[in-house]
Amino acid sequence: MLNVLRKPIISGLALALMLPVGMNTASAANSNKPNISALTAPQLDQRYKKSFTIGAAVEPYQLEGKDAQMLKRHYNSIVAENVMKPVNIQPEEGKFNFEEADKIVNFAKKNNMEIRFHALIWHSQIPQWFFQDQQGNPMINETDPLKREANKQLLLERIKTHVKTIVERYKDDVKSWDVVNEVIDDGNPPNGKGLRESEWYKLSGTDYIKVAFETAKKYGGKDVKLYINDYNTEVESKRDNLYNLVKELLYQGVPIDGVGHQSHIQIGWPTLQQTEDSINLFASLGLDNQITELDVSLYGWPPKPAYKSYDEIPGEVFKDQADRYDALFKLYEKLDDKISNVTFWGITDNHTWLDDRAEEYNDGVGKDAPFLFDPDYKVKPAYWAIIDHK
Repeated sequence: MLNVLRKPIISGLALALMLPVGMNTASAANSNKPNISALTAPQLDQRYKKSFTIGAAVEPYQLEGKDAQMLKRHYNSIVAENVMKPVNIQPEEGKFNFEEADKIVNFAKKNNMEIRFHALIWHSQIPQWFFQDQQGNPMINETDPLKREANKQLLLERIKTHVKTIVERYKDDVKSWDVVNEVIDDGNPPNGKGLRESEWYKLSGTDYIKVAFETAKKYGGKDVKLYINDYNTEVESKRDNLYNLVKELLYQGVPIDGVGHQSHIQIGWPTLQQTEDSINLFASLGLDNQITELDVSLYGWPPKPAYKSYDEIPGEVFKDQADRYDALFKLYEKLDDKISNVTFWGITDNHTWLDDRAEEYNDGVGKDAPFLFDPDYKVKPAYWAIIDHK
């Protein structure tokens, strides 16, 4: 997640008031817990080892120092926040750059961690050469039917090459792959099926999705696990559009193994029932579910007004956040036969894309705090809520 703003469809003011039932229980229980160092606190991944793996999104610079210590202590799964996205892996056609991605893979292997790959195909952080013809012209502008078909085939061949090259390199190391990311729109696009009308879609329809999955399966081997990943999967309209797409693709024989629910959520949104309904819906298709980019923002939508600094955030807000995490992880455990991984989109509150969003909507000054650990590598009430709950 970077430079992408998540906008829930429901009104931010209403969401802020939609707190799950019983939200004061965990905060009362954990209000007196010590604010100890996370570097010595009980291991989070071991708490959930019988249910699912616990992951974190990282940048390569976080593979050293205290961040690395945090990863080794609390997480048994890892994903790249940015360096495995197309613009970083293949910035120029035929010129693959694996240096930064390799750092994450090697760290994970050395520390016996599972690896998620994010993401093979996305409409954002994508180099424009994918969508230019062999003369360097934007393919989207072509009107001749024969040339448009040739451009479509060129695009699909580029997808095959991109996916094949990456999957072959990491197939023995990566367990789960986000093959396509965010293919469903939040609104009502002209196609009537909720499909995001990206350049991928405008040039190839849904064939780009099929080709990406089929290529990943072909070169990933029989044990590869392939996911379609999206945000706001709890919102009924978007959820149902994603469900209909996945069901149709499965009917066509496209090898989809699971759905990734990004879960960029808020203290008061979405409801637990919406989350549960979404996971059960995709499980009904025989698919695995993964929580792929979890963070719990302090704010509704838009994120304003925001606290100007971390020190300004009231303790009561962290208690509310703890209650939210408590209820959420109780639900995840309840559904652990349908969920194989829960990944946080960061390690501690000292690094989160949500700060960028808070700053954008508050004249350049704003701080969010979405995780279990504070900027000084100490545990928060949210940590105690999910490490202790029964």
